Amino acid sequence: MLKTDMDKIGRFSQADFEVLRRHMVKRRVKKKQLLLDQGQICQSVYFISSGAAYQFWYDDIEEKVADLHMEGEWCLAYSSFVSQIPSKNIIKVNVESHVYELGIHAIHHLIKVSPVFLQLGKILEGALSRSHYLDNSMSPSEKYNHLIHARPQVLQMFPLKIIASYLSMTPETLSRIRASF
Repeated sequence: MLKTDMDKIGRFSQADFEVLRRHMVKRRVKKKQLLLDQGQICQSVYFISSGAAYQFWYDDIEEKVADLHMEGEWCLAYSSFVSQIPSKNIIKVNVESHVYELGIHAIHHLIKVSPVFLQLGKILEGALSRSHYLDNSMSPSEKYNHLIHARPQVLQMFPLKIIASYLSMTPETLSRIRASF
């Protein structure tokens, strides 16, 4: 699976992939375990080979979900990773998961070894492209409709409270919208 997903972000020969794979650390992560805590500097990107994670921050005592990460996707706290500043977000595993971790120093080393690894930058582009659910120009129904068509597996992997927060609506609003579909 990892090789297939790497081919989606660039053209890697089998030898390039093997070099990359040697720099990745496979981890089994328990449900509710943190990949990144608030205030830590994001030093790694994670490829979720199985399971799911979500990214959030606290607004008083309430979790505000910034992103949902599914099997076959990359996960990172973008601003913290790029700027190497403390993260405002927390990344928590939602169900027991297996991830491949690739550290920032390993990425720099890979790019130094071969320019083919500059393609890893597409991981960062993916982190930015999923944030349009927070766009307030979409109605709650439009957000939900887009989600069920673009990422239907989210409904099986996350509780409705997390999905509602991700879509910037209350759980009650999400329930009403789901009932109308």
